[in-house]
Amino acid sequence: MESDYLFGAIVASLLAVIFLLRSRVKKTRTAGEATGAPLESALEAEAVGDGSSGEGPDIIVVGAGVAGSALAYTLAKDGRKVHVIERDLTEPDRIVGELLQPGGYLRLVELGLQDCVEEIDAQRVQGYALFKDGKTTKLPYPLEKFHSDVAGRSFHNGRFIQRMREKASSLPNVQLEQGTVTTLLEENGTVKGVIYKTKSNGEELLKKAYAPLTIVCDGCFSNLRRALCFSKVDVPSCFVGLVLENCKLPFPNHGHVILADPSPILFYPISSTEVRCLVDVPGQKVPSIANGEMANYLKTVVAPQLPEELYVSFIAAIEKGNTRTHPNRSMPAAPHPTPGALLMGDAFNMRHPLTGGGMTVALSDIVVLRNLLKPLRNLHDASSLCNYLESFYTLRKPVASTINTLAGALYKVFSASPDKARNEMRQACFDYLSLGGVCSAGPISLLSGLNPRPLSLVAHFFAVAIYGVGRLLVPFPSVNRMWIGARLISGACGIIFPIIKAEGVRQMFFPAMVPAYYRAPPAK
Repeated sequence: MESDYLFGAIVASLLAVIFLLRSRVKKTRTAGEATGAPLESALEAEAVGDGSSGEGPDIIVVGAGVAGSALAYTLAKDGRKVHVIERDLTEPDRIVGELLQPGGYLRLVELGLQDCVEEIDAQRVQGYALFKDGKTTKLPYPLEKFHSDVAGRSFHNGRFIQRMREKASSLPNVQLEQGTVTTLLEENGTVKGVIYKTKSNGEELLKKAYAPLTIVCDGCFSNLRRALCFSKVDVPSCFVGLVLENCKLPFPNHGHVILADPSPILFYPISSTEVRCLVDVPGQKVPSIANGEMANYLKTVVAPQLPEELYVSFIAAIEKGNTRTHPNRSMPAAPHPTPGALLMGDAFNMRHPLTGGGMTVALSDIVVLRNLLKPLRNLHDASSLCNYLESFYTLRKPVASTINTLAGALYKVFSASPDKARNEMRQACFDYLSLGGVCSAGPISLLSGLNPRPLSLVAHFFAVAIYGVGRLLVPFPSVNRMWIGARLISGACGIIFPIIKAEGVRQMFFPAMVPAYYRAPPAK
């Protein structure tokens, strides 16, 4: 079986290389023909740096979202010359990436970017409120040991990203440019830079930029991701997004999670007057917005399951008509180490956005990479640098894999199912969190990124399963209840073990046993 996977990976890699080379040749020829110049001059005239003299940037960052902007600022603060290429520098308008967990905020402070959540009407988030079948439980973040400023933050994603871009571009050694990266520049298996398209005076130009290290952060550049990563993208569900105006949440400054049928519904503030609602729809297809199917679905299926305090505002948001959808992508990190290149952010690792852990993972990754690059003065030895940076993928694992696993497992547990054992697990999770004390503080500290420990995650997950079995067997066990309990344990294993396997058991639980963990910086 393993040999089949290896053979498939080799074939896929060869096909990807052939596709990229053909795409590169086609696009460069188009540029030469459009300008009436020879192929070489069409590119050489617009080259940035020569790839060897050090006159160009030290690092190229592809994508200026949360990860790309924060990375550019962090590396530039350490004295690196950074060239950021972003396909669209206008303010993004997204319905995800709006909740920064407290653990992510701590990383933001560590990177010196905490002022990016100021002046954008960001709201403090102190925890969660969970709703199920008319019952409610409040789950505050365990923030007693932290400074009073530490909490979650929720905001308009576009405002936050623009603040990050402004912060990065305020440094003189950061060049922020709008352009679409099409191809990696490779030479003998080493990435030397990128080819990208940009516009000047209404004309499309094809440029190339050289740097010792190219970091791809934007998951939208799928062709680059396929060249540097083995993982496949899964889409378990889609979010349907609405904005509720002048709506008072039952628990102010808290995220609200309704365990609805068929899957969870989220509410959280994104400004002082707006509340974001995200309705999860399982699968890749959603009801049509254009023909009114979506509005009917939201009114007849979703609205009756909401708390009374949210019903009127929810219906008003539907009537207003600004309904949007977003696919919820999931992709475990399985990078292909390539000299001269590195993947970060959504380009190589995504998880279900139910738990709002994406930005926490991205910012934690930047802290790890900054610490690895800090002692290096010269990045031009691509082979040695690639070998050294393999440690990045190991050092990031305990934090990233804990948040990734929790997101995937919690989504499956919180979703309704025709299987009675799965529904017992769902009810057990709600009741377990309602117990308070360590039963709520432990899971919430994992979700918030304050205590991202894999062993703690597994312990609490199976504590929920065992608690569910106990509920079935007390006070009077029966053969049927024992059978449901056995299927509950089996179902719990079927949920979490495949996710852990995809993340990597050794890297997740025993990173010190991975040779890359001990890689020392190159001598030069």
